[in-house]
Amino acid sequence: MERKRVGIVIFDDVEVLDFCGPFEVFSVTRINTERRREEPSPFEVVLVAEHDKTIVTTGGMRVLPDTTFAQCPPLDILLVPGGWGTRKEMHNPALLSFVTERAAQVETLTSVCTGALVLGNAGLLDGLRATTHWRSLDWMQELFPKVTVDSVSQVVEQGKVLTSAGISAGIDMALIVVQRYCGEEVARATARHMEYPFPESSVRRVPLLPTT
Repeated sequence: MERKRVGIVIFDDVEVLDFCGPFEVFSVTRINTERRREEPSPFEVVLVAEHDKTIVTTGGMRVLPDTTFAQCPPLDILLVPGGWGTRKEMHNPALLSFVTERAAQVETLTSVCTGALVLGNAGLLDGLRATTHWRSLDWMQELFPKVTVDSVSQVVEQGKVLTSAGISAGIDMALIVVQRYCGEEVARATARHMEYPFPESSVRRVPLLPTT
């Protein structure tokens, strides 16, 4: 298959597993697992940030982006992760402009956790079902009344748009994207290589606690 370029947005106080989990999935995928060391992944992954400077994640990990919003090459897949930083970034005009512009160009638009709040504030989830971290479900519904917030699904697929629940759910979402592009056999082999359970259903892995 033609190699697909995945752009993962990063910003200060991004949740580490929100972007590292999908990064791992896309980077370790192989069409032929017997030639893992000889052949590259069918996905090229680039980390994209507003500025060419070190990003400090939640927990203090320091990460250097590969490119900036202004210099980012064409993308096939765009992924917006979450984390505490989305409280600020969902109002960042530069990020909203970049995501809106690229959303119209990419084949697949995805978010992990509260990355959905960025997509929501850009108007990219209006009229769709979507999900986010369980702690932010009510907030998301309050902020975006045109979005049908799904509290029972681990990953919500709405055409080219995929949103996922919190943190580790981004791995499930990325495996589903791999399945879309490369088929179930390759996606299952990727999960097996990672020693991670393949998402057999879209049901939320950690059910919400009862409110009463």
